[in-house]
This record gives sequence, C-alpha cells and structure tokens, in this order.
Amino acid sequence: MNVGVVVFPGSNCDRDVRWALEGCLGLPTTFLWHAQSDLDGLDAVVIPGGFSYGDYLRCGAIARFAPVLEAVQRFATNGGPVLGICNGFQVLTEMGLLPGALTRNAGLHFICEPTELQVNPGHCRWLQGYGAGASIRLPIAHGEGRYQCDSEELRRLEANGQVVLRYAANPNGSMGDVAGLTNAAGNVLGLMPHPERACDSVTGGLDGLPLLASLRQSP
Repeated sequence: MNVGVVVFPGSNCDRDVRWALEGCLGLPTTFLWHAQSDLDGLDAVVIPGGFSYGDYLRCGAIARFAPVLEAVQRFATNGGPVLGICNGFQVLTEMGLLPGALTRNAGLHFICEPTELQVNPGHCRWLQGYGAGASIRLPIAHGEGRYQCDSEELRRLEANGQVVLRYAANPNGSMGDVAGLTNAAGNVLGLMPHPERACDSVTGGLDGLPLLASLRQSP
C-alpha cells in the first residue's frame, strides 16, 4: 500500500497526514505536487486540508484545475480510494466527485474545536472500521465548512446512504448536519473534520485511526 498525498501551494495538513499514515499506521506515503499527473504505483490518494492557492475565488476553485487532479479524477472513476479532508472536501465538490458546496460558516467565524460526530458507514470503504451509529470525536478547523445543496439533492443523498458523517451539534449551519459524504460507489469520502489529528492518544485521541486504517483492508 502506497498512499499519495496531494500538495498544493497553501496546503498545510499534508505533513499531518503523512505523520498519521506513516508514524501511526506504518503506511508509506508519496507527496504529489500539484503540477504532476502521474499516479503510477499508488493505491489511494488523500487531498489534505489547508488553503489551496490561498483560497482565492473560493475554496478549491483553482485547485480543481491542477494537473494532478485530472489524474485523481480518473483514479476515482476507476474505483481508486480517494479521501478529501477539509479543504480536500471542498476540492472534491469543485471537481464534481461529490455533490453540493462548502460555504462560509453560518456565524462567519473560523471554528477550531473538537466536535462530536455520528457515523453511518453504509457502503463507504473508508468507514468500515466503525459501527453504524457510532459516536466519535474529531477536531474541526475551518471558516467555510457549511455544507449546502438543494433540498431534493439532500433527500437523494440520504436515501442512497451517502451522508455518512453528521454533526451531533451542528457548528457551522450545514444542511442536514452533514459533516461528510461519500460517492455512490463508496470509494470517495469528503469530510470537514480532521481524522489525521485524532490518531494519537496523547494529542487528539484515537477516533480518527479506524478511518485511515481502512487502507490496510482490501476494498
């Protein structure tokens, strides 16, 4: 297993992801610079948090056109596991791999705090380490994490079991308390909370570890 971690100008959680995957799980990683387009030898891809291209225009809007993401789009379409964390979730919606959009928090403030989540893994390959209805605690750190889509789209996502993570106490005004979504095939996951910051009992707890450890399991 070799995991590619995308690096944009403005990424700031790429090393956090590497630390969690290599240091906590022993999974080798490869940094993918935004201008490259070769994913040969990779078994999964993580788009980390940060401020890709300074979040100019809107979060993820410029990153969406990076050459590396053209390769990630093909990789995901072919069933490859793709994880987007925080800014990575925003990028996935801009790419169209996940529906909807992430907008300014309802209170217009940056939020940085632990948050309680309910997990409904369904067919999402990233969440099979959690039981249905599990309650976990992960940190959030975002100013534009308010998930929005039209009401019909939300009903469709819920009916398909694609709303896989919900806030217990909605911190940002997201529709349907959405904290994370998977695609119809279950190989792509986008979430605003940071699992890579909850892989150590001393610092952030261990609730993020089963998500990343899913990469050890066969799809």
